[in-house]
Amino acid sequence: MSPYPVFLRLEGRTVLVVGAGPVAAEKAKKLASAGARVRTVSPEVSEEYTRLGLAVTRAPFDEAHLEGVYFVVAAAPPEVNRRVFEAAERRAIFVLAVDDPAHGSAFGGAVITRGDATVVVGTGGRAPALSGLLREALEELLPVDLAAWVDVASLLRPALAARGLPLAKRREAVLSVLVEKYARQGKGAA
Repeated sequence: MSPYPVFLRLEGRTVLVVGAGPVAAEKAKKLASAGARVRTVSPEVSEEYTRLGLAVTRAPFDEAHLEGVYFVVAAAPPEVNRRVFEAAERRAIFVLAVDDPAHGSAFGGAVITRGDATVVVGTGGRAPALSGLLREALEELLPVDLAAWVDVASLLRPALAARGLPLAKRREAVLSVLVEKYARQGKGAA
């Protein structure tokens, strides 16, 4: 079955990171920047993780660490990720197991962010290297001012919704405004 793509609002919610290596540090940094309250448990802590300044419980994972947690990132060896996954499943908590899809209920993707515009490429956890290659290709194709596109569409949204336009017609209207904007700027079609 194909995974269901979704963006999570983690602001103010507790997220558990199991493991404190370099990959865990990358994930924790992104979680913190999304406003999550990052809680970390790991017997060992890498320099990269230490530099984040996040508190770490220096201990092996225990199911009690899941108390009050909305989401888990398991960035530990597969046997630890398996225990995290099993414990989280009993509590109906989603787990992203880094490079270990067998022990996860959520999958990450390769991300492009430009302002509030986010494009994610995923392969259902099967081929993360391919996701990265596709992200690199898309980065070359997407306009550098994609964040400005979000601003334009955001300003148009209330008026288009008030007119009762169906979503497909709203897309056409946004595209028309973007094309006109770029034509005026002498940049060609958007």
